[in-house]
Amino acid sequence: MRHLIQIFLPSNVDGARHKIETVEQQLLDRFGGVTLNINTPAKGIWERGADVERDNIIVVAVMAEKLDRDWWRNYRQQLQRTFDQEEILIIATQVDQL
Repeated sequence: MRHLIQIFLPSNVDGARHKIETVEQQLLDRFGGVTLNINTPAKGIWERGADVERDNIIVVAVMAEKLDRDWWRNYRQQLQRTFDQEEILIIATQVDQL
């Protein structure tokens, strides 16, 4: 069973283009392929108490045979520091490739 891993990255932070290119290369090196949905940034909106937060985001996706949760937890923490975010969302879904 393969896994589709998606990373939701903010595209409106300082130096975002370079940071995203670095992520792209890191994931390409590790997984042998990467997909970036960057043509039309999505918008993330969420409530934080009485405030509403907004981000322009891109989705970065990779396919993996195994889901190494420890590696992804550490990578998420690294991305949070790199992008200066309280939280970066990474999700994994088991897929049957057709």
